[in-house]
Amino acid sequence: MATYPGISSEAFKHPLDLQAEQALRSVPGFNLVASKFVEFLYERPQLVYLMGNSIQVGPRQYATIYGMFRECVRDLDIYPEPALFISQNPQVNSYAMGQENPYIVINTGLLDLLDEDEIKTVIAHELGHIKCGHTILIQMAMWVMNAASIIGEMTFGLGNIVSNGLIVAFYEWRRKAELSSDRAALLVMENPRTVMTTMMKISGGSSKFIDECSLEEFIKQSENYRNLDEDGLNQVYKALMYVGVNGMLSHPFPVERIHYLQEWTNSIEYQDIRRGNYQRVSVETVGTEPTTTEAERLQKEIDRLQQEINRQRDRDR
Repeated sequence: MATYPGISSEAFKHPLDLQAEQALRSVPGFNLVASKFVEFLYERPQLVYLMGNSIQVGPRQYATIYGMFRECVRDLDIYPEPALFISQNPQVNSYAMGQENPYIVINTGLLDLLDEDEIKTVIAHELGHIKCGHTILIQMAMWVMNAASIIGEMTFGLGNIVSNGLIVAFYEWRRKAELSSDRAALLVMENPRTVMTTMMKISGGSSKFIDECSLEEFIKQSENYRNLDEDGLNQVYKALMYVGVNGMLSHPFPVERIHYLQEWTNSIEYQDIRRGNYQRVSVETVGTEPTTTEAERLQKEIDRLQQEINRQRDRDR
């Protein structure tokens, strides 16, 4: 397996990820959410819950998975090593969270469906989120969705801004962020078929009938899905599905992800990285604190909001 010493996340981030993040940060209400998130810190309760209600992977717990995890951490040059938890949950799912103490959670449903290479693909994908610094924005998005009404009460109606345009922007960014993490998985696994097979199984794979599933047919399905765009009405339907009646989707459809992955596999950019020609950083760690400038900006925003609250209280007296 290839390793990428000193690689920067900027070497493989998808342009759509970068564009969506810039758009998110420009939406009215983002700075307000950032300041409040600093105050309430979403990650700590979840980490405490995982420590009490799941299995932390290590040399003597899920040793095979831990070995794969260590290889992925090495290949993507991530330091310090995040924590990895296995959660008893039949849903085929995994996720990465945490900024100060980053961690990955893999459900047992995923372990029961995938083979070892595919499990390693998932681990590399989630580590890609950590490497790219996605986790803090993911946590902010979850906090926004859970606390929009509280924000409204605390900020004199600004919750209406937070609960509409900003949430839509968060979802749009989250979908694009997956494309960058898919690239991280490909860099580690080197075999696009393994990554695409993993996507196919997560989409609708069955342990009982997996021998009757064909990656070639799933790739054709991806091509047919893109061909639907020839009818403009289908493009409208696709857009509506992402913000649909059952709630907005946090991930792009797997057939779309396969298309983007194939594109990158055939790109000069990917081949250059494989040859060792990529953007490097002298020191890149995960779980770092905000820069002094960013911390000062957030603190100023908090102070401004507190002053507004104090003025409102004085007027009500």
